[in-house]
Formats: sequence, C-alpha cells, structure tokens
Amino acid sequence: MAKRAKSVFVCQECGYESPKWMGQCICGAWNTFVEEKVVDGAIASKTASARRTGKDGKRPKPAALKDIRAESGTDRLGTGIGELDRVLGGGIVKGSLTLISGEPGIGKSTIILQAASNIAKRYGKVLYVSGEESTEQIKLRADRICPDMSPDLFILAETNMENIGAVCEELEPVFVIIDSIQTMYTELLDSAPGSVSQVRACGNEMMRIGKTEGVPIFIVAHVTKSGDLAGPKIVEHLVDCVLNFSGERNRELRILRAFKNRFGTTSEIGAFEMAEKGLIEISDLSSRFLEDIDDKSEGSMVTAVYEGTRPLLLEVQALTASTNMSFARRTALGVDSQRLNMIIAVMERHLGMSLVDKDVYVNIVGGIRPEGTSTDLAVALAIYSTARGIASSKDTLALGEIGLTGDLRAVQHAEKIIKEAERMGAKNIILPESQTAKLSASSRGGGIRVHGAKDLAGAVRIYTELVRRS
Repeated sequence: MAKRAKSVFVCQECGYESPKWMGQCICGAWNTFVEEKVVDGAIASKTASARRTGKDGKRPKPAALKDIRAESGTDRLGTGIGELDRVLGGGIVKGSLTLISGEPGIGKSTIILQAASNIAKRYGKVLYVSGEESTEQIKLRADRICPDMSPDLFILAETNMENIGAVCEELEPVFVIIDSIQTMYTELLDSAPGSVSQVRACGNEMMRIGKTEGVPIFIVAHVTKSGDLAGPKIVEHLVDCVLNFSGERNRELRILRAFKNRFGTTSEIGAFEMAEKGLIEISDLSSRFLEDIDDKSEGSMVTAVYEGTRPLLLEVQALTASTNMSFARRTALGVDSQRLNMIIAVMERHLGMSLVDKDVYVNIVGGIRPEGTSTDLAVALAIYSTARGIASSKDTLALGEIGLTGDLRAVQHAEKIIKEAERMGAKNIILPESQTAKLSASSRGGGIRVHGAKDLAGAVRIYTELVRRS
C-alpha cells in the first residue's frame, strides 16, 4: 500500500511551519499559510549524503584558521562601474551571494547587464540566467546599452535549478546572475515557485554553487508595494550582501544602497542617471541635488550628511499652513516622522513658537533618506523660515543634532563636510559650539565662515542675523 504524502502548512511571510492551517501566524500575519508537501525521506537522505562529499567523492576536512591566507585585492571582481564597486566595498567578492531589489522598471536588470558585460570583457565567461524574459528580449536591451558586447557573456532562459546547476558545472563561469529568485524552482519540491520552500531550497543551491566553486552570484528579487523584499525573509539571511535600487520612475536619478554587506560598509550610496543607453554614474552628487535650489526662498535650508566615504550636501524644504482639522498634520519625506515631531516639540518649548494649529510638511529634495541626526538643525531652521516668512540664502548651511533640552550636539566628519561646502560655494555654516572648538585651523580658514551655536535659540539668532546681512 502506497504511503500517503505528508504535508505541512508554511507561512509565506516568515517561513513558520505548522502541521495544520492557522488563520494568524506567530509573526502576526493573517491568511499567509500555504500547504506544501514534505520532501520524500529517501530523496532527502540521498541528496544530503551526496552533498556531504566533495567533487572527488571525499569528505571535506577542516583547516586551521591561522593557516588560511586571504589575499586582499585579488579576491574581488571589478564591475567596471565605480559607483557599484563603491557600494559593494571595492568590487564583487568571489564566492559571494548578492541580492539586488527594487521596484519594477527602476533599472535592476540594466545595471546587472552592464556589470555582466564589463566582467565578461575583463575576466571571462559570465552566465545570465533569466526566468522572466526570453533571450530575444535580453538581446534587444543588450544591443541598446552594451553595443560592444563580449562573446563570453552567455544567456540562459531557465527556471529549473537542476538544469542551471548542470550548466554552471559545464560552462564554469566567473560570474552568475539569477533573474529572479521568485521564478526559480527545484524538482525536489512540489510547491510553486516563489514559495518559502522553493526560495529556501533554491537559495541553498545557489549558495552551494557559489561557495564551493568560488563563483560570485547576483540574485534579483521582487519587492512589495511598501518597498520591502517580496517573499520570505530567509533569502536575506542566506546572502552576503543586500542591495536596494531606488528612485522615481518619472525622474532620471537612481540611488543604490546596501542594507547588508559582509564585506564592506552599509553607509555608502551609489548615484546613477537613467539614460537611453543605460545607467550613467554621477560622481558629483552634491551639485546634482543643489542645481535647482532658489536663492532667497522661504522654507529652504541646505544641510549635509556623510555617506560612507564622501560628504553629501542636501536641500531641506519645509512648509507650514493653517489646519482645518482638529489635529494638525505632520508629513515628512526623507525625515523620520517621530524625529520631526520631537523637533517641533523642542521648537515650541524653547523658541516660544506655536505650531499646534499648523500643518507641517518637510521634504528632503532628491528622494534621499539620510540616516542619523545631523539634519536636525536644518529641519528646524527650515520650519522656522517658513513659519516666520524669512527668505533663506542658499550659501548658508546648517548642521547639528538637536537634544530635548534644546542644546546642539556635534556630528561626525564636520571638517570634511566644511571642505565640501566650501567647494560648492557656501559662505556660512552653522555648527554646534562644541564642534567649532574641535575644528582645525585649516577648516576655519578659506572662503567659508564657521558660526558656533550652543543651543537651538542661539542658532536661530545667528541664522536671523545672517539673513538680515544678506
């Protein structure tokens, strides 16, 4: 008598397995359980036994950590795209798994195809596996963005992981692209592609190929409406690096950021411009963000953040308007909403301003979402400018963290930010007083004047005086 196939119910959000269907998972998600069959014990035992041995049939042996030599500089592949290499930490590490996500049409396939073409020219065979597009569709895009295509760039339209693994063993590529993981499946499982079990199994197979063969693999993933990675979170834990490609489809600017990177920092960003022939690197991002700023405009303030290894100047815009509701609106784009509420509360307490009957809108121009608190002072001065009807000057920059007591606290890399501000033509910069005492003589010199403020009230007085003089 044939045995009945066993099955479990798997949450498509977190991967939790239950012997029976549940309305709500332990992660809090509703109606996310899908029935999936368990892999047959004989197949699972055979597969596990096969993977316990290497290519030569021998079991792997551990090595002493002190005897392992990692030669820096030779274990990375340069993509030929400087901004991409910057975000990755200097290039693609051999044997690494990199996950890249972004909204449809944002440029994921474009940037990986450009990188694949450059790597094929410099290092050898590259395999591009597509589960969503045909080889003809990829060829049409490649003709537009990579006219001088290398003969070592190979395309495979396939979704079966067993077939992909066999092609990798035969071709022996130096770089592999999987587009996308939600379309891949393995014959060992009966569940649909994109399910938790399939993503887990396919991810593990890619990791096995990458780690054992020393081949770096780029994996494309879909995103949800909220911008999060679609499917189970387990894929983020499997990979070494998670990249996110963001921007507005009706604008040319694209920003690449690393949310996870085992081989570099996560504070670096890469900037690109979408053009007809692909993505073009933007090296001077500060000029791009400030090129449309108007002088003598209310509610506008220039600030700066330090992203990875370079300072970046940004424009903060604010608008206050009388509210017709019982509760005033607080809307922030690029600024944490809770941080905005705190800044408004400090302004009401320590500046004597009344914003309870005002809607407050704050926006970081360009779609950047800077991390940290260095933009606090610029946000407060932008709100003060629009509330009091004061026209700001674009040659004044504000930088500093605001505390609940109204005091200003120092930020990192102030000297490098001052040099970048001077290069961009700024004449005045408002900093926390504690920061100005630490600046070197070279930072104080030049064509920019540094003004130190002890608290928010002092910064407002300096700002008002600068506006009056201009």
